[in-house]
Amino acid sequence: MSQDPTPAPRPAGAPQPQDVRFFGTSWVERGSGYRLRRALVPIGALAAAVAGAFLLRFAVTGVQLSDAGGLVNGLLIGAIGICSCLAALRTWKLLSEGRDALGGWMAEDGSLGAVWLIGGVGTLLAYFLRSLTEAPGEAVERRRYEKSLAQYERRQAERSRRPDGRPSGRGAKRRR
Repeated sequence: MSQDPTPAPRPAGAPQPQDVRFFGTSWVERGSGYRLRRALVPIGALAAAVAGAFLLRFAVTGVQLSDAGGLVNGLLIGAIGICSCLAALRTWKLLSEGRDALGGWMAEDGSLGAVWLIGGVGTLLAYFLRSLTEAPGEAVERRRYEKSLAQYERRQAERSRRPDGRPSGRGAKRRR
């Protein structure tokens, strides 16, 4: 029994689900390889985090070999740790609540780009942890999709009560 790769077709004008990275729209009906992707995404995120940590280790080793001193080595390791924590917090909030929930320093993309780059390992670890419970970003997209679907169904129900298309209520003009 094969499952459809796309969700059930909706009538014209109905809201369509948005794609979630690595999952497309398979998150709606949880079909077309959703479970396989749910298994592969955390593995990929963890492997990428390990590779990123390995690269950062090379950078720290290079600074240590330059005999810059213990203070510089400590500052570098502290900066990498802080950037990773900040990036992980931002990614977790982004995946669980959406871009609209980001405020203040978390919403900065341009001026804090170096922080997000250095903290890439933290980002990947947050993505890994989030992908253990759901497709990262699925909860945000599901809330958005269900809200727009409920609005659409409410509008359709309202239209079915007034087939002539005239507005009801006090502001309606009377025909003579």
